[in-house]
Amino acid sequence: MSKDVWVIIEHQDGAPKKISLELLGRARELAETLGGTVVAFVPGAGVSNVAESLGSRGADIVYAADHALLQPYTADAYAQAVSQALQAEQPTLVLVGSTAQGRDYAPRVAARLGAGIVTDCASLEVADGHLVATRPMYTRKTIGTVVFSSGGIRIAVVLPAVYSVPPAEAGRRAEIRAFQVALDSKGVRTQVREVRAIQRETVPLTEADVIVSGGRGLKGPENFALLDALAKALGAAVGSSRPPVDSGWVSHDYEIGQTGKTVSPQVYLACGISGAPQHLAGMSGAKYIVAINKDSNAPIFQLADLGIVGDLFEIVPKLTEAIRQAKGRA
Repeated sequence: MSKDVWVIIEHQDGAPKKISLELLGRARELAETLGGTVVAFVPGAGVSNVAESLGSRGADIVYAADHALLQPYTADAYAQAVSQALQAEQPTLVLVGSTAQGRDYAPRVAARLGAGIVTDCASLEVADGHLVATRPMYTRKTIGTVVFSSGGIRIAVVLPAVYSVPPAEAGRRAEIRAFQVALDSKGVRTQVREVRAIQRETVPLTEADVIVSGGRGLKGPENFALLDALAKALGAAVGSSRPPVDSGWVSHDYEIGQTGKTVSPQVYLACGISGAPQHLAGMSGAKYIVAINKDSNAPIFQLADLGIVGDLFEIVPKLTEAIRQAKGRA
């Protein structure tokens, strides 16, 4: 078994996603500690542009697994391709982004290879020669520490925005190798008929450094315009707890929580959100949490770094204007 650290690259429209760049930066640090190299594995079809961009972000070797069955994404095809590559190369550690794709195929790969896997990792370190991960548990009410047993392939599914994106190193190149995967079309049990992209003016929730999120306290769909204005002033994304989604105020792609997205922004502004455990499970990994709620006993205040007890319909517009003025003076 090698001491290499692998990153399975998630990409879209010919470019790696932010989570994959974050993982390359962490892989660089871990590989230096372990004495291995950083290997990026890029599954897909027509992935040459993606592969060429990864050397400047820390990859030493890039395996391009180009196959028609890998585009568009299906869990069965990805599980086959990734399993074959890991079985052949036997890295000591594999980093996967905790995204809809990563959480979908990574457990399948672990089951195929009998590999150890830790999902939703909030940190990953080497301590006393052991790989140690931390992860939120029980709807983020506690943090568990998990030590990988020695030997075998180890897979860590890492939360977004835990690590920073490494700066691009001009002139740094990776060795690009083609990896021939043998995919069985009969083993691909799902078929993608259509992909509909959701058009959002803001950055994707899972990649946003700042998120402005609304709950039942907004009282109606028209009042999400208040959050849109604040998000635009901050350069943030707009999210939601489950009640507005269930009420049809916003679409499901806004939802943050146990039945929605898991996010880890630098700043999370919760406006009119009470703080049910299901919602906290998706956002309590934020570095700083700011809560605005007129109920001083709302559970969200127990988690918030800054709590504002008051009417969001008065506070949010004033906050938006103050940010605009501050940026105008900058």
